[in-house]
Amino acid sequence: METLSNLECFVRAAEASSFSEAARRLGLSPAAVSRNVAMLERNLGARLFQRSTRRLRLTEAGERLLAGIGANLDGLQAALADVATGQDEPGGVLKLTVSPIFGLDYLMPLLPAFLARYPRIKPEWHFENRQVDLIGEGYDVAIGGGFGLNQGMVARTLAPVHLVAVAAPAWLAGRALPRHPRDLAGLDAIGMRFLHSGRMREWHMRTGAGEQALLEMRTLAVLSDPQAVRAAALLGMGVAVLAMPDVLAGLAQGTLVRLLPDWYVDAGSISLYYPSRALLPAKTRAFVDFVVAAFERDELARKFSS
Repeated sequence: METLSNLECFVRAAEASSFSEAARRLGLSPAAVSRNVAMLERNLGARLFQRSTRRLRLTEAGERLLAGIGANLDGLQAALADVATGQDEPGGVLKLTVSPIFGLDYLMPLLPAFLARYPRIKPEWHFENRQVDLIGEGYDVAIGGGFGLNQGMVARTLAPVHLVAVAAPAWLAGRALPRHPRDLAGLDAIGMRFLHSGRMREWHMRTGAGEQALLEMRTLAVLSDPQAVRAAALLGMGVAVLAMPDVLAGLAQGTLVRLLPDWYVDAGSISLYYPSRALLPAKTRAFVDFVVAAFERDELARKFSS
């Protein structure tokens, strides 16, 4: 019977397509991971990976073995982790990806209290507007929306993503407030482009009563980052369509005004994403529970709803 160490090295290397990345996750050297996988291959009499200088690729035998292991390895690890978690304080590097505007406005204020409670956890937070490969790039957690859920990944919903139309008071001066999305036709707008596809975003607005309309405006400028779009709106350049979390402060301070208060864009939800429910490190569990509790305490789901 193969040892758990050999099988674990194989599975993690298969997930990451890299001995080096598997070694980082397991706290081993790349040579040790490669040695354990080679031992497994010798004992089975089958090659499990095609190796190149850049990447590992599973052979047919490797794919069959990975499929056959299924969740059994996670089950064994979960049992061991459950015992260890009860004894050890959460610690280690916590690698997170989050959009810059959401991370700075809502996560950074939580960091001092989180570190005070869990001093052995070392945050490594990446503020970026892109769809990461959570497992392939070694992230522990992602916060955002629209991530593809690969096998075993978990999404825990935090709040809805409702987008609303806003503008600066200076831009609105002398203009009649719109009552329907069609009233914005021909007005200057700050457009946003999808980074991954290059397509311009189209906004389909709706009301709580179910009425729907396509928002059509004249694009004055095209930007690729919500923080830049918000900055343009604050400068009085035109109408912007942004998520509620991005405009709450501006609405409260009076630097932005919400247009069409009955209308919004339903863009899904903000969620916590992490690789597996079956094997969740103590550091990840501590962070997930901390963020969920903060959202509930501050009623952010209600505030983010239009």
